[in-house]
Order: sequence, then C-alpha cells, then structure tokens
Amino acid sequence: MSTLAHTMMTAARSTDSGLVGPGELARSPYAEAPAPDRVASPSWEGADPELGRVGRRATGSRGRGLHGQLVQQLGQMIVSGDLGADRPLVPEEIGQRFEVSRTVVRESLRVLEAKGLVSARPNVGTRVRPVSDWNLLDPDIIEWRAFGPQRDDQRRELSELRWTIEPLAARLAAGHGREDVQQRLADMVEIMGHALGQGDALTFSRADAEFHTLLIQVAGNRMLEHLSGIVSAALQVSGGPVTGCDRPSEAALAQHARIVDALGTGDGAAAETAMRQLLTVHPEIERVVPAPREH
Repeated sequence: MSTLAHTMMTAARSTDSGLVGPGELARSPYAEAPAPDRVASPSWEGADPELGRVGRRATGSRGRGLHGQLVQQLGQMIVSGDLGADRPLVPEEIGQRFEVSRTVVRESLRVLEAKGLVSARPNVGTRVRPVSDWNLLDPDIIEWRAFGPQRDDQRRELSELRWTIEPLAARLAAGHGREDVQQRLADMVEIMGHALGQGDALTFSRADAEFHTLLIQVAGNRMLEHLSGIVSAALQVSGGPVTGCDRPSEAALAQHARIVDALGTGDGAAAETAMRQLLTVHPEIERVVPAPREH
C-alpha cells in the first residue's frame, strides 16, 4: 500500500464516529411535502431550535457558528416548502425563534439571497423567491433538495448531469498525459481497493469523491472545472443505486482502474467509455439515463 493510501485510511478510521457514510449526511427532518393550505405566518414547527445539531456539517457555509447554522436551518425550510413567499421573512421573528442576534439573522439572509433563495426589497421585505431563481448548482441547495421533498428529482437531475459531464472530462483528461495526476488517480483506486476489502465505506467514498473531482479538474476545461463541486456534492448525497459510485463494489473499482489505464495510454475514447460504464454499473440507471435512440 502506498504512503498516501495508508495515511488516508488511517485518518478515516480515526475520524470522529459522528461522521456518517455516503448518502447518510446528518440532517434535520423535513416535512414530506408542503402543506397545501399554508397559513399567512411562517411555520417554525419544522425548525430545530437546537442549532448545534446542524453545526456538525463541515462544508460550504455549514458548521461555522450560529451564522452557518442558521443559513442551514432556513435554507432547509425554504427548500422543503416550510417557508414560502406568502409573507415576508421578518428578521425579528427569526431572531426570536432561534435566539440569535439581528446581526446573525441579517448576515444569514444575505447568504440566502446570494444563493437566490430570497430577495430583499424596500417596503416589501425579504421574501422567498421561486425555484426558477434559485442557484440550483450551489452545493448547499443540492444537499437541501436531495434530502427534502424534491429528493427524487434532485438525484435524477444530478445523475443526468454527471452522465453529461464526466465522460467528456475523462476523454479530455486523457490528452494531458500528466504523470503526477495519473499517479494520484491510481492512488485513489488503490485506496478504494483496500477500503472495499475492509468494508470501509467511508474511506471508499472519500477516495471516490477525490478521484472524480480530480479527473474533472485536469480535463483542461475551466468551465468543466467549475462544475467539479457539483459532482462532489452528487457523490455526497447519493442515497440509492443510481450510479456505480453510490456503493463500494468490485465492478465500480474495476471501472475506476480502467479509466486510469486509459489515461496512462492517452486513449480518450477508452477513458470516456469506461466512465460511461462506471456510471451505469447498476441496471437501475436505465430509469435515469435513457438508452441512446436509434436513428
């Protein structure tokens, strides 16, 4: 086992037991669906007053004090439909409900406004914006949708997006011939192999996420590179057999290894094919990505 593989697996085993595996991110409960007859005032019953629970998350704005925790809580409630556009979000009411200062509320609403979830206008107040205005590529919104009432749509859309992005990224990456990158990708495959043998799903998922993120970043296309965070978010929220990377398996491991081999020989077509096969290891993918049409 390489030094990198040993270090990564050791770190994973020593991680706080509060961490969860792929598709099992700690999350506050959501309402299964928005109530059809919503009252005029915001419903705070689905909120978690113990904001510290939300603070265990570690990416994006999550898990960074009261500000990050309030962003997480309000974002979840907006995406789940518990907070709608029927009336303004009053900072004083939010502050009282969550026992935070006006400054924390104000900064949290600004973050949500930057994500496209709310808008603040003079004489109108802060209101929830329609879904068409949301930044649906924001990693936080991806997670909130993936564990809310829109979970099925979100996971399907992520799978379709990956099917579009990653095979192209694999083809482009094969043309760069960077030995340092190929070694790093090979290390990730080695880590996944050892993790699979030990039943260590957490280490497998971490190496898997790094593999896919790195592959996109070395494709030589800055617009694709900008989308690497989406793929990472997709891997984190995958909760069902939608792609070959959702669960550790020998088939998924073999396809990762084939991608590395194709990169080593500069065979872009083989790399693209291996990636497509990786993303369709499970037959359930047929309901997500239709078979090519015959002309």
